[in-house]
Order: sequence, then C-alpha cells, then structure tokens
Amino acid sequence: MLDLLPFCKAVLLGIIEGLTEFIPVSSTAHLIFFSQILNFDNIKNNVFEIAIQIGGISAIAVIYYQKFNEIFLKFYHKKNQIFIDNISLAFIPAVIIGFLCHDFIKKFLFSNLTISISLISGGIVIILVEKFHKKFTINEIDSIKKPTAFLIGIFQCLAMIPGVSRSGATIIGAMICGINRKVATEFSFFLAVPTIGSACVYDTYKNFDRLSFEDFELIVVGIASSFISSLIVIKWLIKFVSHNNFNVFGYYRIIIGLLILVLFS
Repeated sequence: MLDLLPFCKAVLLGIIEGLTEFIPVSSTAHLIFFSQILNFDNIKNNVFEIAIQIGGISAIAVIYYQKFNEIFLKFYHKKNQIFIDNISLAFIPAVIIGFLCHDFIKKFLFSNLTISISLISGGIVIILVEKFHKKFTINEIDSIKKPTAFLIGIFQCLAMIPGVSRSGATIIGAMICGINRKVATEFSFFLAVPTIGSACVYDTYKNFDRLSFEDFELIVVGIASSFISSLIVIKWLIKFVSHNNFNVFGYYRIIIGLLILVLFS
C-alpha cells in the first residue's frame, strides 16, 4: 500500500518553499526548520530543499512571460541587451563561488546554528538599511548600470550561507546601491531564474546516484506545490513593496532565528 504521508509532507514543504522563496526570510532556513518538525528526512543531503526551488522560478517565468518572450525574440534590441548583460554579470559571482565552495557549504554550513545566526544578523541588517538608507536614485530596471549589477551579484553570494536568503541579499544589496524597493525586488526575481535553476541542476547532478524513483516523485510533488504558492507570493510582494518597507521581515527573521536557536541548536 502506498504511503501517502511523505507526499503530504512534500506538498506542505513545497508550499512553504513558495511562500518564503521570494521574500527576504530564507526559504532554505524554513525548509530545514519545518523538515525537522515534520521529521521529513526521506531525501538526504538537502537535495529536496534545493530541487523544489524550480517551482519558484517556473512561477516567475509564467508571471513575467511577456518580458522573457520579448527578451528572447528581440534580444538584439539595445534595451534587452542591457538587461541580459546585467543579469549575466549579476549571475557570474554565484557561478564562481558556488562551483568552488559547493562541497564546503553542504558539509559545514547546513547547521541549525549557522541558520539561526544568519537569520538574526540578516534581520538586523534589514532593519538598519531601512532606517538609515533613504536615498534611492534608480527607479527603473533598465537604468541599472553594469558595475551595479555585478555588485548585486556579489551580495547574492552571501546567500550561499544557509539562512541569509537569496532574495534578501539581492534586494537589500540593490537598495544599498540606490535601487528602489520595487525595482530591487523585480531584479531579484529575474536573477533568481539562472541562479536557482543552475543550483538545482548542479545539486541534483552531484547527488543523482543517491536518489531513488520515489525521491523524484517527492521532488515533483514539492515542485508543483511550490509553483502554486510562488504564483501567489510574487504577485502579492510586488504590490506590498510599492507601499511598504521590509522592516516586518527583519523582525520576523530575528524571531524565527531565536526560535531555531532555542529549539534546535
């Protein structure tokens, strides 16, 4: 008889992934946290937590279909070339650091202590940036310069530390560079596609011989539920950042970080 419990857990974790991937609270931290609560250890080496992020980037592709369609069909237009160059430049640091440090990160940094410290310190940074950095000079995604895009990519590398948050590192990094919240958030969305996509492919490849057919079934279920919840969150977040700051996420990170520190570290 088919055991449905692991699939129910995979659905729930997929929903959590979609809800937390694009807001600056660290989806990895939440997945590891809730995996421990649910006692979901069917897939070793955190492959599940990384692979189901495909659902999130699939949601971006759907929501921004027209933008991607225009870029691919009219890539020769100057505006689209600037966009492609900026995303590529922001992606390069993650490729280099990820390739060099992948094994070290998976072996030594996926711990509850690392995650809790990252959540707390990241929350403090968000609050400080919102308090002291008020000057935003870049209000259009096409106005981002190449050096700025590359610098955002360097900020993104901080998210390789579990608990930092890829979206948090890129959005707050972009804000520090003078980009307003809405544009910073959208740039983070677009940068997620090559970054998360390559990370999922690479991590699955590295652990392919450890995966069973049931593992892939669980991953597919997780991707599907992640995709649906991501669709909801992405649309909501764009509206939210148009009228609000990120302080609420900073305080939330501190609370969750302290909770993990007390319960699991």
